[in-house]
Amino acid sequence: MLLGGQPARAADLDKTKLAEIDAAVTGAIKRGECPGAVVAVVHADAVVYRKAFGNRSVKPDEAVMTPDAVFDMASLTKPVATGTSVMLLIQQGKLKPEDLVSKHWPEFAANGKDKVTVEHLLLHTSGLTADNDIRDYADGRAKALERVAGLKLEVPAGTRFKYSDVGFIVLGELVERLSGTPLDQFAKKNVFEPLKMTDSGYSPPVALNARVAPTGLRDGGIILGTVHDPRAFKMGGVAGHAGLFSTADDMVRYCRMLLRDGELDAARVLDAATVKLFTEPHDVPVADKAAKGLKGSRSFGWDVDTSFSAPRGDRFKKGEGFGHTGFTGTSVWVDPRSKTAIIILTNRVHPNDKGNASPLRREVANIVAAAVGEKK
Repeated sequence: MLLGGQPARAADLDKTKLAEIDAAVTGAIKRGECPGAVVAVVHADAVVYRKAFGNRSVKPDEAVMTPDAVFDMASLTKPVATGTSVMLLIQQGKLKPEDLVSKHWPEFAANGKDKVTVEHLLLHTSGLTADNDIRDYADGRAKALERVAGLKLEVPAGTRFKYSDVGFIVLGELVERLSGTPLDQFAKKNVFEPLKMTDSGYSPPVALNARVAPTGLRDGGIILGTVHDPRAFKMGGVAGHAGLFSTADDMVRYCRMLLRDGELDAARVLDAATVKLFTEPHDVPVADKAAKGLKGSRSFGWDVDTSFSAPRGDRFKKGEGFGHTGFTGTSVWVDPRSKTAIIILTNRVHPNDKGNASPLRREVANIVAAAVGEKK
């Protein structure tokens, strides 16, 4: 069970230990792993740590990082925007995890995909490729989706875990087909607005660029205020796998909602049963042939225990938390047992598509776990 456990109290926190986050982030910046970062920690429904470090952008347009910086969340789009939207459709009775995708998108059944279910997509066990050819996106959104629907599977559905952007592009299309509303609008109305996540959404307005953390390079220039992911960019900035922008404060509100069984400040976004469905672990077969027979663990949109679990660190108990990373340098880890959430937002791809946020994620998670009393 992911939910429940003994009540956590903010008084249980070792604040002296928590202060070690400062040195961890400063060290990552000095090593060139990211230009700056915003870190927030939630424990027992309180924000117990919130701080900005380094720079939002580097020379020649150097700007200091601020706690309200807006980040390209990259693949955190998958659980936060798309996954939550899918869960709402399930909650509303419009969709079931066991539904065949082709029930709602008949063209998707082409080339042997007729047995792929919504659950397969959520768990990354659909058999789809990780990313199809970027040239498939050259002719606009509608043509790109037509080409996705025509893809072949790499392996039979349910036989392998392989993290797939394509699978969440399909889920984003299902949200639009079933709700009659584009994914960005559905998520805004049903998730971000009720939670008062005022800086969260796709395709941020130009007026917000003064707070947006730039990312990597496109056509020889720095990307600012548009999505870094090339496929989401070709799809107009809105896709199921990438495109969401947000802040640490907004992600705090989102994580508090999950830790409170779907409700925050009298606004209920998800039923408690839906939160459980969203976050409980499922065994998935690992892709590595050398590890044949071994299992990883995912939930419906979140990582639980796979090679993507660096944000959990080494102290939080395996199988009892969930989280996700984003290519640009963002991450979230939620540990319901200790009522803790860790939000680390960096733009590690700025300015040259390099950097590495993984060591920082692990180090900060270990510090926080020690501060809340988790034993190694």
